[in-house]
Amino acid sequence: MRDPLIIPLNNQYLVVASDNSGGFGLKEHDAVKVPYDVVGYYAFRVAIMECMATGAVPVSVVLQNFSGEEAWTGLIQGVQQGLKELKMDLPVSGSTESNMDLLQSALGLNVIGVSSQMPEFRQINPEGMKFAVIGKPLVGQEVGEQPESIAPLSVYKRLCELGGITVLPVGSKGIAYELGQLVPGIKSKCFAADLDVHKSSGPSTCFIISYPAAKEVMIQELTGPLFHGVYW
Repeated sequence: MRDPLIIPLNNQYLVVASDNSGGFGLKEHDAVKVPYDVVGYYAFRVAIMECMATGAVPVSVVLQNFSGEEAWTGLIQGVQQGLKELKMDLPVSGSTESNMDLLQSALGLNVIGVSSQMPEFRQINPEGMKFAVIGKPLVGQEVGEQPESIAPLSVYKRLCELGGITVLPVGSKGIAYELGQLVPGIKSKCFAADLDVHKSSGPSTCFIISYPAAKEVMIQELTGPLFHGVYW
């Protein structure tokens, strides 16, 4: 989840985070049948979480819709739902492929953010720090079946705003992979959690947080049953 495009521009930095989905929608050959507002919401969710993880302030959303003109309204509604949860009001634009009718639904989505300083994806020295996963890794039909296990965007935003912590969304490569990106040598360590750390987290249904021990009570109160400690 650490692959946004970072562009220096006029003493600031543009941060472009992306997500895509294919085979999710209401077309006959889609692998997972879901309304397009759901498709739009979860694509937006992934991109906005990745953008915010860099410390950038999101400023716009751009959609590339390959699901047909009839899908556009639902996709926009899904994005607007996510913006409402975050209490953000961003311009949303994009384009629809209307010349060719594809057999399966497909969507690309970008969130563009601005940062006053160069985002640094630093690795963490685990000494004196604690780790947890907020939410549960879910993919495919599980996303619709277990909404209570999905970390809310509002909680993610609140944690991003706290000082002294690192927040990192988990994608399709799973919790163990993202921990390996965050902590040097973590792959050679033995860590435990009450979750499948190798399972895909689909549309970032969970995220990793690293924090000082003094903040644990506050974080647990904020996240409730979504909190899953990581220990080694």
